[in-house]
Amino acid sequence: MSQENMWEFEEKYFAQNIQIVCGVDEAGRGPLAGPVCAAAVILPPHVEIPGLNDSKKLTDKRRRELAPIIKECAIAYGIAFADEKEIDEINILQATFLAMERAVSQLAVKPEILLIDGNRERDFHIPVETIIKGDSRSASIAAASILAKVTRDDYLLEMAQQYPEYGFDIHKGYGTKAHYTAIEKYGPCPIHRMTFLKKFYGTK
Repeated sequence: MSQENMWEFEEKYFAQNIQIVCGVDEAGRGPLAGPVCAAAVILPPHVEIPGLNDSKKLTDKRRRELAPIIKECAIAYGIAFADEKEIDEINILQATFLAMERAVSQLAVKPEILLIDGNRERDFHIPVETIIKGDSRSASIAAASILAKVTRDDYLLEMAQQYPEYGFDIHKGYGTKAHYTAIEKYGPCPIHRMTFLKKFYGTK
């Protein structure tokens, strides 16, 4: 999608004189381990960030090149986690919303509208529009997806140093064959989501 088309949703609000449009996205809903990370990003209207797209469509190298550019260009941004204990306690959907709330609360400028990837709504006390596949259709959401992904990946790289036997640096906590083999051999570690391991390991 062209950069111009990536501003379609923001443009709708700019036309209504709503200028502070914030994109929100998460990374890490599916993994067996680690936190879910959310980011909220307010970009200046039509700022050009070449290659901006859904983080999943970019290489790790490209995401890492874009992340500091997004931070530098942004009017404001926030990045926050909900950890594995919170995920186990309140479920992954509610933990995702919690991380999003935390990210939005960090913003130095209050948004007039939140554009959120997906189709689930939550009351953030700010108007919300949910956009299916928003991370590849909205510049603001794409920017948030990149910051969330890079930040979460960095955390899992740190955890790989602490728990080297699980290979978190390779799979970032996702349920690969090698990851399941490591859990079978060593048992879960403190950052595993026990509710995600019920079928495989039980809840003990």
